[in-house]
Amino acid sequence: MADVTLTAYNVKTKEKNVPIQDAVITKTAKGAYMAQGHDGKGNKLTTLLGAEKAMAAIEAGVAKQGW
Repeated sequence: MADVTLTAYNVKTKEKNVPIQDAVITKTAKGAYMAQGHDGKGNKLTTLLGAEKAMAAIEAGVAKQGW
């Protein structure tokens, strides 16, 4: 997974696969991983991730670790 990009669905504009900027990955209470950021236009984005993709995004420098 050399090319790691985090994308999410934008509820406000109803767009799919919107790239997340300034992503911060956190753990939920049940142990899942969640990426939160924005789309560059002021809209907040949130998506759930698997453990492998979350760790790959942190290692690639795409997202910051939030725990």
